[in-house]
Amino acid sequence: MPFPKRLAVIRKDKGFTQQMMADKAGIHVSQYKRYESGNSQPTLEVFRKIILALNVSSDMMLFDEDERGPSDEQLKLQFEAVSKLEPKEKEALKTVIDGVLLMHDAKRYTDRANN
Repeated sequence: MPFPKRLAVIRKDKGFTQQMMADKAGIHVSQYKRYESGNSQPTLEVFRKIILALNVSSDMMLFDEDERGPSDEQLKLQFEAVSKLEPKEKEALKTVIDGVLLMHDAKRYTDRANN
């Protein structure tokens, strides 16, 4: 879903009018309407104000539900389980993942260098 449509959908889901959103973001309502119509793109600072006003993540505003994160269902379940781990366990798991990613990158680099 394009950003302007997503912006309008989330705003409406939150029960805000365009005027309310403009007020919350500290911008003029006519400018806000341009964002929803797709005639203008907010600056990074205004985008930040909008997501704070809507109380959503920037990922939610920019990406479709399945566009970010693991697409593999088993990985999704495992990442959900990780959120329940103790901080030391999370850190250990992060170290393992970082190591595997480094090995993968090194292999790709070596493969490219050999070809």
